[in-house]
Amino acid sequence: MGAKDLNLYSMMFVYLLLIVPLIISLLTKIKFEVKILISVIRMTIQLGLIGLYLNYVFQLNNLWINLGWVTIMAVVSSYSMMGSCRIKAKYLLFPILASILLPLLATIFYFNHFIIGIDNVLSAKYLIPISGMLLGNTMRGNSIATNTFLNYFRSNEKEYYFALSLGASKNEALRPIVRSSITSALSPSVATMATIGLVSLPGMMTGQILGGSVPMTAIKYQIAIMVAIFTSMSMSVYLLTSILQRKAFDKFDILRKDIFKK
Repeated sequence: MGAKDLNLYSMMFVYLLLIVPLIISLLTKIKFEVKILISVIRMTIQLGLIGLYLNYVFQLNNLWINLGWVTIMAVVSSYSMMGSCRIKAKYLLFPILASILLPLLATIFYFNHFIIGIDNVLSAKYLIPISGMLLGNTMRGNSIATNTFLNYFRSNEKEYYFALSLGASKNEALRPIVRSSITSALSPSVATMATIGLVSLPGMMTGQILGGSVPMTAIKYQIAIMVAIFTSMSMSVYLLTSILQRKAFDKFDILRKDIFKK
């Protein structure tokens, strides 16, 4: 038995909840009313269209359509990450896309084959939802790692050049920066795993319970997806920092300014 459907009357009450943040915005004069309404309208339209599309994709369950959809998700994720870090796509789109897509596919294959144990590891029912969870967390981790990496040069650039002047190689001079970037990216996920279940009930577990799964089965799936998310993000962040070390510097080991948007 699946989760109870929400009819039009139920959805009306969902949107009535927005009255509270709108009133708070008005009382505090933060002028968020229009942004809130636009965001909710966009979310409704986007998720509605995705729901209609996924019904078609799940029924068709074509290998190339499934992989194509995941690739589109990864491309959008790459563009979003580069936008938040103000990086020009023409210089780093494909390396960043590779750092996202390769760990994602490797984790998906492992997860679906060895953990869930399904024959068709690229089945739309498993591939697309799980990819979405992995990509969302990976994008956040990569954004943190990239911003940490680049922000270092906005405040501590002289330390890097001083290390080079003492004879350190580029990789040696960048090692503390890379460590800091990876630590900053992974720390939120480590903290989440340490408190999950005590502080919050995660979405996948709640969704499975609402969908009719027994709590212990839902917990096992939640543990599995959390570990998969953390592994995929770790690989992606490591690849990304390696790419930045190679692509973000010129032949004189100077940080390239032309890769950034003004």
